[in-house]
Amino acid sequence: MSDPASPSAARPPQPGDHVFLVDGSGYIFRAYHALPPLTRKSDGLPVGAVAGFCNMLWKLLREADQTAAAVKPTHLAVILDASAITFRNAIYDRYKAQRPPPPADLVPQFALIRQAVTAFNVASIEMEGFEADDLIATYTRLAREAGADVTIVSSDKDLMQLVGPGVVLLDTMKDRRLGRDEVIEKFGVPPEKVVDVQALAGDSVDNVPGVPGIGIKTAAQLITEYGDLETLLARAAEIKQQKRRENLIAYADQARISRRLVELDTAVPLAAPPSMLTVRGLDGARLVAFLKGMEFSTLTRRVAEVTGTDPGAVEASSIRVVGWPPEAADAAPGGTGELLAAGPGEDAAPSDQPSASPAPAPIASGTGSTPQALAAARAAEMLGAPVDTAAYETVLDLAALDRWIEAAMAAGVVAVDTETSSLDAMQAELVGVSLAVAPGKACYIPLGHRDGAGDLLGGGRIAGQIDIRDALARLKPLLEAPSVLKVAQNLKYDWLMFVRHGITVAPYDDTMLLSYALDAGRGGHGMDELSQTHLGHKPIAYKEVAGSGKTMIGFAEVPIDRATAYAAEDADVTLRLWRVLKPRLVAERLTTVYETLERPLVPVLGRMERRGVSVDRQILSRLSGEFGQTMGGLEAEIHDLAGERFNLGSPKQLGEILFDKMNLSGGKKTKTGAWGTGADVLEELALQGHELPRRILDWRQLAKLKSTYTDALPGYIHPETGRVHTSYSLASTTTGRLSSSEPNLQNIPVRTEEGRKIRTAFVAAPGMKLISADYSQIELRILAHIAEIPQLVAAFEEGIDIHAMTASEMFGVPVAGMDPMVRRRAKAINFGIIYGISAFGLANQLGISRQEAGDYIKRYFERFPGIRGYMDATRRFARDNGFVVTLFGRKAHYPEINSPNPSTRAFMERAAINAPIQGSAADVIRRAMVRMEPALEAAGAEAHMLLQVHDELIFEVPETGVDTALPVIRRVMEEAADPAVRLKVPLQVDARAADNWDAAH
Repeated sequence: MSDPASPSAARPPQPGDHVFLVDGSGYIFRAYHALPPLTRKSDGLPVGAVAGFCNMLWKLLREADQTAAAVKPTHLAVILDASAITFRNAIYDRYKAQRPPPPADLVPQFALIRQAVTAFNVASIEMEGFEADDLIATYTRLAREAGADVTIVSSDKDLMQLVGPGVVLLDTMKDRRLGRDEVIEKFGVPPEKVVDVQALAGDSVDNVPGVPGIGIKTAAQLITEYGDLETLLARAAEIKQQKRRENLIAYADQARISRRLVELDTAVPLAAPPSMLTVRGLDGARLVAFLKGMEFSTLTRRVAEVTGTDPGAVEASSIRVVGWPPEAADAAPGGTGELLAAGPGEDAAPSDQPSASPAPAPIASGTGSTPQALAAARAAEMLGAPVDTAAYETVLDLAALDRWIEAAMAAGVVAVDTETSSLDAMQAELVGVSLAVAPGKACYIPLGHRDGAGDLLGGGRIAGQIDIRDALARLKPLLEAPSVLKVAQNLKYDWLMFVRHGITVAPYDDTMLLSYALDAGRGGHGMDELSQTHLGHKPIAYKEVAGSGKTMIGFAEVPIDRATAYAAEDADVTLRLWRVLKPRLVAERLTTVYETLERPLVPVLGRMERRGVSVDRQILSRLSGEFGQTMGGLEAEIHDLAGERFNLGSPKQLGEILFDKMNLSGGKKTKTGAWGTGADVLEELALQGHELPRRILDWRQLAKLKSTYTDALPGYIHPETGRVHTSYSLASTTTGRLSSSEPNLQNIPVRTEEGRKIRTAFVAAPGMKLISADYSQIELRILAHIAEIPQLVAAFEEGIDIHAMTASEMFGVPVAGMDPMVRRRAKAINFGIIYGISAFGLANQLGISRQEAGDYIKRYFERFPGIRGYMDATRRFARDNGFVVTLFGRKAHYPEINSPNPSTRAFMERAAINAPIQGSAADVIRRAMVRMEPALEAAGAEAHMLLQVHDELIFEVPETGVDTALPVIRRVMEEAADPAVRLKVPLQVDARAADNWDAAH
């Protein structure tokens, strides 16, 4: 960034120069989606995208100016789209025709962003009839012809065709440069062939038609083999795959049109020559005036400090948009609004946005702030704020540690993270602890680093580290202090680590769970992804400090200076994320979800994981042998049916047997050219009466149970406790259901004989019993409540067999003496409807024709019209809002529900219809788990929760305490929805005690 006092004279690029071309549209939409809604307090004008855009542009300029190794631009421009109609619409009138209009609150911000670029004293370029990408392509060509290098600030795949010698893309959100190798990784071909691949694959977003049936991977293979698009089309008759050959011949002209659409124009008649892009110095007063007028107090302060501008001496620009507020006037021509910027001093708006502080900051009274404004201000403050890992401190003595503890006590909030020797919290050793008390102010306390040499354990402990006992003794009062909020990412792991050392962390917030409560379904909730999304910062990757593959070392062997940068950054980023995410709870009315369904479960699950469950090795060994013998018999039978021996675990060999040798109908080949032999294919063949695929399914099920459970579970038995300790994830599903891993205990089938046998290996300790408490048909009960189905509500209230009642309603048969097969069909429909089952799926389950299954589903909706009404209403709500809501306020987001891809859209619709039901059931059991321990303690029951498996809780209780525990467990589970939701139907829990899990279920 040039010195403000000495602006550069305009000159064309020359050898040694570096031209930066910023994809303005990409910046705008990234900024808009990265931040929650933000409005200017003085008039309610939406400014969230403007705030994000300004922060991103400021970060780009500052990093180029501050970092010695950074490439400094000599020429810089923000390239924008002038209008939606370009020369490509004349080539193909449906080009981008299906793109929705920009969000209503973004429209008035386009003009403001143009003004922002001007305020930054950066060239802003746009031209009617051409897309921004074409302008970027033309400036890139001219710069390279002049001998200058080019950095295109964008991650847009359409711009990757420009990458080449002296030209790279810079993704600032991920801090990643994209060169030739990255383009090949993305498209499978080098940049010069990208347009040919895009022409074949098409683009559903821009409505580029391409060739049906050809995706990026296939297109890359074809272009690699034939060289270019025209050669491929000329030789299309040589293609071996019939459908692919026919489509290439039939849609050759469409492919050529697609190529013209995706190829960028490098010869746009530019109105602004490259010399106009020369970097100019910042006008501090001008930029501060604009930022004050937009009421961006934090960025105003930063810019003022860097440019030496006194904000008090600069009057805010008075900025308004014609047509805003909306009721004042019609929208401006073109839908973008017309910006009217008054000079300094004209109707200047006050900049009284409250600045953020490290401590939990309530909304300040008297400032006019709203929860939404505070959330947006915090998000804007953190987005792009620099992270300097060199500023972190390594704490090597108790005096320094005491200073950090004192700072944390004073701040009232501290981010905490542990570094350990393993992902298994029950066996990991503590290597170090990191703390952060304010953004940018973080430290690392190494405790167990070794020199990495010597014996197999990695050598001796490095001298100079604080003794772990002394450090934890100092940290314990801080981590347990009720006046200091502890913040962590995936706290359950750290909670377990500390509790093993006699420290119970409280009170706390968990940024992973904050993100999950706010954005379930929108993306992942890991720290690295959240950092890139909300902070615009890519943290140091673990493999950068510990290596990967065969060269990977344990964290204890990482040099302490590198460990400090990595670990302290984790704490720093976590604190920043907390500052962004926590205010959104109030702004988006999700505080109750987080505080009642997410946060309280951390210690509950931590205690469950620590207790573990006993598993009988002998039973598992016997079952493994039994399964192996049965599999051997099945293998021999399958070979007889096939007429030859083959590898049952090879999909390729199986496909050749079924479709090449036996000529069974219904086979489909995958993209690799092999026959598909997935479960759906085999089930369809089995329904047609073929025995071989049916036996293959039986063999596969046994093979999975043997490898996943009977063979693997003994390896999970803890060497000290003698029990299996699974790990629960609170934030891995969209609907709120928990999942378990290492080992996964939630996928043991309960409806098969083999699955029930595996459950017999989960046993009570001597003198104890296992109690299984399982909700009865909870999702059907919630459906009856939500959809208000009178027949279902009445049946549940009266305790009637719901499946028999459904069969009676649908098929007109009396409940008494009902054929079990009829009840089974009604049961399959009852549960299938919840999951959006199709006629094909129901036919597979019941072994009937699709026509008959379709008639059943149609009759079901006729008898229970409220269910169809619920499904239609939920589908409409999800399409309009992008999310659905459970009975307890949890939001499940489905951002692709309006996808132009029919299969994706249908899948999202089914998931959205099911989510309020499944999610409400998940919320109920979460509420029960949170209330269970206090209720058992109050009743004097010694029962301890061990496992949660979907709608079931497993407890261990002394034999003498069963009668005390059972009624408490039933009551807590059956009353879990109260008082938040008064269900129209009663919840019912089946609970019993036994010596093993299967007998108790």
